[in-house]
Amino acid sequence: MDRLELQKLRDLPIEGVAERLGLRVSHHKALCPFHADNHPSLSFKVSKNTFRCFVCGASGGPIDLVMKYLHVDFKEACRWLAEGSSQFIVHSSQLYDSPQTSDISHQTSFDASRYSRFFERPWLNDEARQFLFEERRLDERVIRWCRLTSWKDRQGVPWLQIPYYDREGRLVGVQNRNLVRGALPRFRFPQGAECGIYNLPVLNLLKPGEPLFITEGCSDCWAMLSAGHKAIAIPSATLLTKKDAEQLEIINSKLSISFHMYPDRDEPGERLFLQLQKVLPSLVHHQLPVGCKDFSELYRLRIKH
Repeated sequence: MDRLELQKLRDLPIEGVAERLGLRVSHHKALCPFHADNHPSLSFKVSKNTFRCFVCGASGGPIDLVMKYLHVDFKEACRWLAEGSSQFIVHSSQLYDSPQTSDISHQTSFDASRYSRFFERPWLNDEARQFLFEERRLDERVIRWCRLTSWKDRQGVPWLQIPYYDREGRLVGVQNRNLVRGALPRFRFPQGAECGIYNLPVLNLLKPGEPLFITEGCSDCWAMLSAGHKAIAIPSATLLTKKDAEQLEIINSKLSISFHMYPDRDEPGERLFLQLQKVLPSLVHHQLPVGCKDFSELYRLRIKH
């Protein structure tokens, strides 16, 4: 790896790397995974692209974070970052060969046939139903449309399994979400999964002139769908990938629709809106009310009333 390629890895957004490792970043802070942390003590300095824990002293840049979190050497950390940089997926954990294992692998292709059977007859365990219907108050028709299912690992940890399909309905990726509040890793992705823009099959249902909402993450997308709007989702506000941006440009050029967005009420959310506006100049900004950090909260507030 030459000096230029190495610098590109060092320039990967530190918060995006942290979220891809499974850390939940909020207001530039996260629970430190390197010691027993009950209050977020891991701080991110976006201007310098570094992290630092003011309790245990852990610090460094993106490569250092990967080395320490995954317990790998410099070379392996660079390889891990390089393999994910082309379709940089945030909000994930280590690369997994299957939902039940956590060994790092160099396999890069996604075997859709291995996972498609999980979504043929979706099943929701009690923890999944609690999360989706009691906590999130989502419409059951939306959950069926998105073909969400659930499972438990060997330790009895419940996971929500989320399929990603392309516009033609082909399975291209799987996201596993930990349903234990505050547990790490928060997300798992099978090796090679392309979890970019979520809910692309909805494009086939759009009529000319109809609005399409862009949300941040699957949860907001489910809330938007439950509210009666057609929506797709960007994985995270931390980084809009080149591939996702190009896909949005193609959608914009081929469909006569309008694009709308409720950015999360924070700096990353507004930054994502500005990034998307460069790709979609007509993107309409909708302001969340004070007290609602994202559309999911607004949706639940409206449901209560």
